[in-house]
Amino acid sequence: MTPLLVGIVVSVLVFGGACAGLQLHRVLPARHLSGETQEVVRLATGMVSVLASLVLGLLIATVKTSFDGIETAVRAYNADLIVLDETLRDYGDAAAVPRRLLRDYTALLLRNVWPAAGGSAFIEEGKETGALMEHVRESIRALKPADDGQHWLMDQALQESTSLLSQRWLMIERGGPSVRPVVTAILVAWMVSIFVSFGLKAPRNAIVYAAFAVCALAIGSSIFIILAFDSPFAGAMRISSQPVRTALAHMLPAGQ
Repeated sequence: MTPLLVGIVVSVLVFGGACAGLQLHRVLPARHLSGETQEVVRLATGMVSVLASLVLGLLIATVKTSFDGIETAVRAYNADLIVLDETLRDYGDAAAVPRRLLRDYTALLLRNVWPAAGGSAFIEEGKETGALMEHVRESIRALKPADDGQHWLMDQALQESTSLLSQRWLMIERGGPSVRPVVTAILVAWMVSIFVSFGLKAPRNAIVYAAFAVCALAIGSSIFIILAFDSPFAGAMRISSQPVRTALAHMLPAGQ
């Protein structure tokens, strides 16, 4: 399910829990609604509320940190693509082959990770893309420097291409989800139980129902934010493709 759909489902479950509590208040025997019982329920609900708040805050902080880290890595990766292209341009016309391969790699990266419609939630470069980057390095190694300046530029280009290969695999490895579904399910179960207890003690009127609805929407929105940040390459909060487009615009034009 998409983050938006999960957020809506969570809102419905939390609001349903509150409504269930309101109905339980009507059918439970009076001894289950005594002052002493209500006090125990209040204490237990308070403890669960604190735990839920801590876990919710921790999840939001975790996914936001992960999202920012991946976004920074993508920007650094594309900056290094531009630097490699400039190094090969300084080498001269003899480096036209690796420059064309580098441009083809960047264009393929853009199509794979930021397709025109839909897309994966995480960076998943295919074998073709990885092989193309390997060809870039091989074509750089095949250059024949004519002087010390070109030899230095070739060494720089090899280092930069090797660094790009390493960064590519790091982004792929760290691109998986950081929030496990079981953690989200447990947190939602806590929230539903809290609102069931709220319903047990609440009067049945329109204001109470409205307050429960607003709170349920707020909790569903927080779950949506967590899952959206945990899907950095898809959805409403996806990482922008503009750095890749900028890198592509600085490279050797197509057909040259």
